[in-house]
Amino acid sequence: MSTNREIDFNIFLIGFMGTGKSTVARALQEELQFPLVEMDERIVKEQGMAITEIFERYGEEFFRDIESQLVLSLGMEESAVISCGGGVVLRPQNVSNMKKSGRIVLLTATPETVYERVRYSNDRPVLNGHMNVEYIAGLMEKRRALYEEAADVTVATDGRTCEDICQEILDKLEE
Repeated sequence: MSTNREIDFNIFLIGFMGTGKSTVARALQEELQFPLVEMDERIVKEQGMAITEIFERYGEEFFRDIESQLVLSLGMEESAVISCGGGVVLRPQNVSNMKKSGRIVLLTATPETVYERVRYSNDRPVLNGHMNVEYIAGLMEKRRALYEEAADVTVATDGRTCEDICQEILDKLEE
């Protein structure tokens, strides 16, 4: 896949949990030699507690405030590949701030694929007690319009290799 790329902006990967954001982010980071930022990991490190604990102790609104601050600060750093939390698009100012410093890539997958990828995970607070395809499909549908409106580029990840997905992303970003 290695080619000379003329990308000098942040690449924000958005999408529902389990669509491949972290995996694809690592591959893009390797290809582009950009810094990699996992937003949820950074929040966990900075807050000194798991996301599930932040939700339990302080609520979702508090978490979303931290997430919004992080989006704002990332826009002031050098170009990076940024794997965003699944709910980052819930706030319009996050989308606006991401667009100011980069391009937004929406990764998609079917509810069945998402379920297969996340079903053994215990660190998905919005799925606690609802780990099933029907609930995932409903939540995905609630967020679908927000994801689609935010996206500069959309790439499906179902049944594809990471290399193919990265190639499509880079080709579309260079158009």
